[in-house]
Amino acid sequence: MAGTLPFRRVAVIGTGLIGGSFALALRKHFPDIEIAGHDRSSVLERAVSLGAINESAADLQSAVRGADLVYLALPIIPTLEILPEIARRAEAHALVTDACSTKAVICRIAREAFHGGARFLGGHPMAGKERSGIEHADAALFRSAPYALIGAPEAADARVKAFVELVTAIGAQPVWCDAETHDWAVGIVSHLPQLVSVALARVVQDETDETGLPLSLAGQGLQDMLRLAGSSYGVWRDILLTNTENTSRALDRLAQVIDYLRTRLATKEIEQEFGAANEIYKQLQKPR
Repeated sequence: MAGTLPFRRVAVIGTGLIGGSFALALRKHFPDIEIAGHDRSSVLERAVSLGAINESAADLQSAVRGADLVYLALPIIPTLEILPEIARRAEAHALVTDACSTKAVICRIAREAFHGGARFLGGHPMAGKERSGIEHADAALFRSAPYALIGAPEAADARVKAFVELVTAIGAQPVWCDAETHDWAVGIVSHLPQLVSVALARVVQDETDETGLPLSLAGQGLQDMLRLAGSSYGVWRDILLTNTENTSRALDRLAQVIDYLRTRLATKEIEQEFGAANEIYKQLQKPR
């Protein structure tokens, strides 16, 4: 059932996995909404054919013209580069928000670029796949996923409140925090798991001999652990560049725990670690 239209016209800048999924979710829940997409022509053609957008914008100016909401779904560095232009071209009444995986640098540039008129809201949907691109876009991608919003709910203006309603309508769960806290948190729950998967893949590759062992004995458990290893470096490059300190700290904490486990492999103490791990797993399985 269609909800009340929170924004009449939306510009999605970057119609890949996240931008395309966001557009599909909007079209599903708000079928009367107008969505303009800005990306490479081949990507826009696919976005139109999937029904994610109903207008292809060849340039940024035509994309944001008349838009009540501008949704930036580009990698981090291109987002940093385009923010000042977005601030100049966005309608005075518009809300501009991003979907980047790190927030401190983005929000700092936004504070310098936005001076009245259009409002910027830092955002980060904790949703994705190991495979990128509009062909993997999914209207249900954000369902039950946390959606980080930078700031405080009590300071939200009408535009921000409308976006919170929109995020909730597409099934995501808004979580408010400041930019620095966000980057510390995702360093642990997102960036560390990615690098653990990469490191595990390296160990398996290095240890596999000419007979195919041990890889040929791998079961579903290893496949589950290595799902994130299917992610491309192109997606992660900017993330690691802009959250190096927090990610390094997370790796240090992991190294400490690995050392702790190594010294207790043959002791009863390791049972406590399994118990603690089981509890975290159970928490993740609870409905949100």
